[in-house]
Amino acid sequence: MTAFFQNLGLPFEGAWFLSTIIGILLIALPVMLAVAMIIYADRKIWAAMALRRGPNVVGPFGLLQSFADGLKVFLQETIVPSAANKTLFLIAPIITFTVALMAWAVVPFQVGVVLANINVGLLYILAISSLGVYGVVLAGWASNSKYPFYSAIRASAQMISYEVSIGFILICVVLWAGSFNLTAIVESQKGYYGFLNGNGFNPLLFPMAIMFLISAMAETARAPFDLTEAESELVAGYQTEYSSMAFALYWLGEYANVILMCALNAILFWGGYLPPVDWAPLYYVPGILWLFAKILFFFFVFSWVKATVPRYRYDQLMRLGWKIFLPTSLLFVFLVSGFLMLTRYGGAQ
Repeated sequence: MTAFFQNLGLPFEGAWFLSTIIGILLIALPVMLAVAMIIYADRKIWAAMALRRGPNVVGPFGLLQSFADGLKVFLQETIVPSAANKTLFLIAPIITFTVALMAWAVVPFQVGVVLANINVGLLYILAISSLGVYGVVLAGWASNSKYPFYSAIRASAQMISYEVSIGFILICVVLWAGSFNLTAIVESQKGYYGFLNGNGFNPLLFPMAIMFLISAMAETARAPFDLTEAESELVAGYQTEYSSMAFALYWLGEYANVILMCALNAILFWGGYLPPVDWAPLYYVPGILWLFAKILFFFFVFSWVKATVPRYRYDQLMRLGWKIFLPTSLLFVFLVSGFLMLTRYGGAQ
């Protein structure tokens, strides 16, 4: 795209800047639209699980319900508690929403269709996703209220706990692919058993795929790990004092993070933009459609779990992270690296 604008007579700096802005908008605007639609899908799935109708009044089949909710919160008054730290109180939801969008910069939608095809794409996502906790912690502290502060402490402990095991899980994937670049990781998943695409079909990486899916739910504070906003204990957690667009930014950021984690599940373990079967005719389907289908499948799993699994106690949450996932993921780092040393790299020399 930079070359296209240069051909129109723009200098390189101007062409690069304009093409980058267009690339950002081509990712950010569809993601925000997807968030609106995915909230609708979430509510429809919950309703189906409980034998209810769900949203069905605003627009055909209730499709415009999310936009009506967005307009409602936009028109509401933003109330800032008198004892709150006003600057941090208003910055916190902006951090959460912005960080949720920034991670999409390195997600490959197809071969070559990525905003920033950097060599350390996976490290970038790990760094960006860990920044999301700042929005929650700042909200809890700046509210100057008891329940939001409890929620902030819970959130920081929870996210740190599960990021440790996620880090070891990602090491297994990186060792197998030999790269931190997400496109290279996707391309390395071709041809398992001669006809399957995806690390999930690898016996050494399938347990990691399951652990990553569960850790992703904990990382995004989705049920059954939504201890940060447990309404029976903390009213609404870190969101208790928020209203209007500040509250909506948390809502949008949470769902943007959920879609990102669904995309990462697809990219790291199930072939990303590759078809599930390594069969030539399937490659005529655009890769972005395969990725989109896999994201929708994983989102259905997220919603299914939220609708059916009861919330964990906090000690159970910590036990799962530290006593089960951490030692298991560390064990698989040794297993994967040992297997690769014996097979791919010619054993001990």
